[in-house]
Formats: sequence, C-alpha cells, structure tokens
Amino acid sequence: MATTDYDAPRTRPEDEPANESLEAIQAQRSATVQTAVIDAEDFDTAEGIDLPGADLSHEELTVAVIPEQLDEFTCASCFLVRHRSQLARQKNGTSYCTDCEG
Repeated sequence: MATTDYDAPRTRPEDEPANESLEAIQAQRSATVQTAVIDAEDFDTAEGIDLPGADLSHEELTVAVIPEQLDEFTCASCFLVRHRSQLARQKNGTSYCTDCEG
C-alpha cells in the first residue's frame, strides 16, 4: 500500500496551464487589464473622514437620551441598561445581568 502525502498540492489536469506561447499569455492579460480610475466623488468623501487621534474639540455631539423602559433594568455591577431577558438575579432591590453573574 502506497503512502499518501496529504500536504502535497493537489492538481487536476484542467487546473494546469496549457502549453501556450508567451505572446499569447501576454495578449490575453493585456486584454483583461483595467486601468484604475479615481472617482472625484470618492476623493471628496475621503476628506470628510476623521482619522484616529484627530482634534475633535471643535465638534459638537448630540445624543438623544431615552429613559429606561419597563422591560429594562440597570445592572448594579456593570451599570449597563439591559433587557429583562438578561436578568440573572435580583438581591436587595439591585439587579445583576447574566454577563456579570456569568
């Protein structure tokens, strides 16, 4: 019984390149090569992106604050507002989520 080298690359006859001339291969590649075109719209959009570490002190942030809903609770350990389906336990009026009680 012959041993099989499973690390060796497997090739099929249709995967192997045909014996084509160098000129034919170059002509085939040049027909499919496309030049890169920079869209002016994409360039304008890139200017509006802030990189990490950029000075954002002149920016104003507006956040809508929504009060805790009836089906939510605030975890006494991580202080995140969670859905009641993530409630692990309640003790002395404090609630704990499943992540903190894990």
